[in-house]
Amino acid sequence: MGMESFHVLVADDLRSMRNVIKSILRNIGFATIYDAEDGQQSLHLLRNETIHLVVCDWNMPRMTGLELLEAMRADSNLADIPFIMVTAENSKERITQAIEAGTDEYVVKPFNEETLRKKIANALRRHSP
Repeated sequence: MGMESFHVLVADDLRSMRNVIKSILRNIGFATIYDAEDGQQSLHLLRNETIHLVVCDWNMPRMTGLELLEAMRADSNLADIPFIMVTAENSKERITQAIEAGTDEYVVKPFNEETLRKKIANALRRHSP
């Protein structure tokens, strides 16, 4: 399956950050990109659309990225979707928390296209048959 056939969900409460990530994803070759401003909106999209990868900010209102990740990993229909946590926090405690919750990769803001490209490749490799 080529990148253009993957559907990606970008979740971040800041529209500017969503736009930056979406622009990078388009450069990488993803064509179908959904976006959400919090975990609740993300969960709704995940349950109603076909999504192959989630790139999600940790700090969001109503439902955080960590809460979304936990909800996904607890739902048999969503548990196997690759998940990349994006955050401004680089503490070891946070990274451990995200890994324990089931994130595939962890990206610290600010990041560049090359970093995100590598993290996406790693996350997708983990979930390939």
